[in-house]
Amino acid sequence: MTDEIAEAEAWPKLPPVQTGLRGRCPRCGKGHLFAGFLKLAPGCEVCGLSYDFADPADGPAFFVITFGCVPAVVFAVMLQIWVDPPMWVHFVTSLPFLVITCVLPLRPLKGWLVCSQFFYKAREGRISGTWRPYGDEGPELKSEPHPW
Repeated sequence: MTDEIAEAEAWPKLPPVQTGLRGRCPRCGKGHLFAGFLKLAPGCEVCGLSYDFADPADGPAFFVITFGCVPAVVFAVMLQIWVDPPMWVHFVTSLPFLVITCVLPLRPLKGWLVCSQFFYKAREGRISGTWRPYGDEGPELKSEPHPW
């Protein structure tokens, strides 16, 4: 048994939602995932897991824009169309709503995506060898004469 397999069996599999939304280590569930608001820590201070595998890219921003920013902007536009309030009403209602729905979900979503990468062992795609669409033998050639 390799060290990696033995090490993986020593830790329970924690669900990504449980660890990610709380900003905890995906392996032990105790250490911190973040060193700042959105900056990932270099590793877990409890179990020593390195977070080098983590690459959420633009995933959290996509989800926030889709499910936070768009409804907030639609709310502001509909408020303007239906009520036609003065500008200060937008500063009191629409602006805080936009900030709350866009900034606050970023950290939990990023944590969830990083913990999901660990849980499902998601890695960058690799090709193990030279890819040949017809195998090592090449395409099968028919020896039949052409009908023309």
